[in-house]
Amino acid sequence: MRRLELFAASLLLALSPLLHAETQVQVVGLFPGAAVLLVDGQRKLVRTGQTGPGGVRVISADSKGAVLEVDGVQRSYGMTREYNQAGSSGPQKTQLSISRGVGNHYWVAGSIEGHPVQFLVDTGATSVAMNEGQARRLGIDYRVVGRPMVASTAGGNVKAWRVKLDSVKVGGLEVLGVEGVVLEGGSPSEVLLGMSYLSRVRWREDNGVLMLESKL
Repeated sequence: MRRLELFAASLLLALSPLLHAETQVQVVGLFPGAAVLLVDGQRKLVRTGQTGPGGVRVISADSKGAVLEVDGVQRSYGMTREYNQAGSSGPQKTQLSISRGVGNHYWVAGSIEGHPVQFLVDTGATSVAMNEGQARRLGIDYRVVGRPMVASTAGGNVKAWRVKLDSVKVGGLEVLGVEGVVLEGGSPSEVLLGMSYLSRVRWREDNGVLMLESKL
């Protein structure tokens, strides 16, 4: 009987690591060289080679995904929607975290009309703005569907067209019917995620991280 008790005790000890709850990890922000992790409810920006909450280590990260070491095991993670945990009843808010990147700006991958776009977040831009070459690549026939206008830029006034974008999406945050502006020439060099999108979501800055959240 004593031998049987010792065997049962040793078996329980061997299984005890398997009985612990698995570390809950979400990647809620991605950019070159770092990821914003949500580990067991704790959020932190962790750079490549560093260890974050729960001992989770970032092996590599870019705009497409991250390789994390969790509980000694490495595997790939994509962007995960982060849900409001304040209750299971009612609609849930979708959130996205964006860290400062190149040039101390906020860069984020998204899409316009389902076409992939790398956005530069610009709270000083009235609309989602792009140059005419970018508009053509996105299949926007701005000269036909747009309304001619004059846009004021840092370089002076330029000819432009105001268009209606059916869908602008960043992470899990999709906004429908967004005003856009197509500027003649090669500026802006990046597609600007301006206030015509940002005003339709909630946003705030916190220690170098831009937080976007859906409005219910």
